[in-house]
Amino acid sequence: MLPPKKTSPKQQGAQRDLLRLFDSLNSTDQQSLLAFAQFLAQRDGLVATELQVPQEPLEIPRPAGESVVHAIRRLSETYPMLNKDELLHEASNLMSSHVLHGNPAEAVIDKLEALFADAFERYASGQSSDNSN
Repeated sequence: MLPPKKTSPKQQGAQRDLLRLFDSLNSTDQQSLLAFAQFLAQRDGLVATELQVPQEPLEIPRPAGESVVHAIRRLSETYPMLNKDELLHEASNLMSSHVLHGNPAEAVIDKLEALFADAFERYASGQSSDNSN
């Protein structure tokens, strides 16, 4: 991974504005904006390979005896294209159901896998969980 670049206050403001605009877009428009930014970076020879996010889930098998925390990490790595902020609330609820209410880890992990798979299906079909845009 490359070290962070030092940015001026003006650049930091522009980055905040860009992030705010990006967050206000639906997932289809976010992908379009990302594709355009990658195009501009490629045009200028600036694209690093780490910017290329897989568009299909990675094959990371579920280990036996996996903990809920490790399952969340594994699923985040399996689905690098998903906006984790959209999954945070439901994943937190599922984690709480295990920690606070004693639901079995295996059952909670099954629900987490379904949550991520459903989010990927929405992503793949160009929908966001928030279709207000």
